[in-house]
Amino acid sequence: MGPAAGLAALLAVLALRAGDVAGVATRGDTFSALTSVARALAPERQLLGLLRYLRGEEARLRDLTRFYDKVVSLHEDSATPVSNPLLAFALIKRLQSDWKNVVHSLEASENIRALKDGYEKVEQDLPAFEDLEGAARALMRLQDVYMLNVKGLARGVFQRVTGSAVTDLYSPRRLFSLTGDDCFQVGKVAYDMGDYYHAIPWLEEAVSLFRGSYGEWKTEDEASLEDALDHLAFAYFQAGNVSCALSLSREFLLYSPDNKRMARNVLKYEKLLAESASQAVAETVIQRPNIPHLQTRDTYEGLCQTLGSQPTHYQIPSLYCSYETSSSPYLLLQPIRKEVIHLEPYVVLYHDFVTDAEAQKIRGLAEPWLQRSVVASGEKQLPVEYRISKSAWLKDTVDPMLVTLDHRIAALTGLDVQPPYAEYLQVVNYGIGGHYEPHFDHATSPSSPLYRMKSGNRVATFMIYLSSVEAGGATAFIYGNFSVPVVKNAALFWWNLHRSGEGDGDTLHAGCPVLVGDKWVANKWIHEYGQEFRRPCSSSPED
Repeated sequence: MGPAAGLAALLAVLALRAGDVAGVATRGDTFSALTSVARALAPERQLLGLLRYLRGEEARLRDLTRFYDKVVSLHEDSATPVSNPLLAFALIKRLQSDWKNVVHSLEASENIRALKDGYEKVEQDLPAFEDLEGAARALMRLQDVYMLNVKGLARGVFQRVTGSAVTDLYSPRRLFSLTGDDCFQVGKVAYDMGDYYHAIPWLEEAVSLFRGSYGEWKTEDEASLEDALDHLAFAYFQAGNVSCALSLSREFLLYSPDNKRMARNVLKYEKLLAESASQAVAETVIQRPNIPHLQTRDTYEGLCQTLGSQPTHYQIPSLYCSYETSSSPYLLLQPIRKEVIHLEPYVVLYHDFVTDAEAQKIRGLAEPWLQRSVVASGEKQLPVEYRISKSAWLKDTVDPMLVTLDHRIAALTGLDVQPPYAEYLQVVNYGIGGHYEPHFDHATSPSSPLYRMKSGNRVATFMIYLSSVEAGGATAFIYGNFSVPVVKNAALFWWNLHRSGEGDGDTLHAGCPVLVGDKWVANKWIHEYGQEFRRPCSSSPED
């Protein structure tokens, strides 16, 4: 059997194995849960296997060998950390763009034909362009919320820059730098949306990196220095900075002097500058685009930037820690460690509510059923950009451990958590930069789908942290002006409604973007009906 025939046989085996993988994420949704991003490592390892013949053809395929070496180095560690958003973005970009460019740029030969055949067999399992866009938007989200420096991100460091102050938010064990093409792709996603606030710094970094490696063409790259200059020049023009647009357009013509469109742009920019020479023109300040529904953006992002650390908040005398039994025989011999986080709204953290084994089992039960998370929109439920995660619902009949979990929640809260008085356990895995912007857990409209259970509104939330994260991911209470960091195996509890049944406006909260890490939570939402004698109405309408 010749090398090509052997490689073809290997491809057939790999294709069969790829077809047997259960729970493959829907294309276009890979970016929305870290477990789906991690699963994308498998097809890339298969693609790497298709290139192993390169060692014997190094002279002829030196550039392809460089690409092979670069990618295989990321797979040397069996637990490649897709929890780093830069690595996660680069993985999706390689699978959606780089590998395609490599495969289709090679000259035809027996080995290359086998490579193309193998690529086509796994292509349907690779991330879609929507995943690349989602991953790019995630990097921009992290850039905004945590005030990250784009140059630092491109070097693989997570630094907040405010004026002259530089703060390290996270120090990765291994630095992973982005390429000029990586930065171009992030900038182009913003550019295509007309978002020049984000496009300009990413395209500037792309231009800088392309300048430094000019003449070193890489097969996997989709863009070039000329592409980056072209897009950056027009972005500056759209942002009102004609001078920068002219300078970049002239530089473009140094590399591509026959480009008539760019030559016309240069004449246009020169004319505009000449016409405005006699006028005092203030430099245009590019405003960051704001989402209309997010009226509390500054408070939300400020709370996220604390990463859940507010030392002065915990100096309040009325807040305390204790061992909680809730007068339940179930907890008498094994009380739960209780930490009162806030009084209005009343928010409590129960430490070590689940064990490592229980948390792992819940994640394992949910993973095959994860689907893109949705939010209520009128009478419908839709996926939205302001909630990036995947979720699954687990009935307590799935495993006896879930029944035990329900008993523990009921004993601790004193509430009836059996359907229809509570919803099934919702397990959530957040994606790259995964977040959930400020929202209420209880229904704020009579037409909300929550009322279909015919058990009233959500009176309380019991949220269990099933994993730890390296940075970010805190739960921020906007009007309460505090945030709670992710504490593995702990559970956060709060009342959504006053005793009168009215919604508590102070429970507006958010899941801050995960900066680095793989965040899993489980939500148990408890409804009004069935709790009449467990949480009775008060004589005071304010309670």
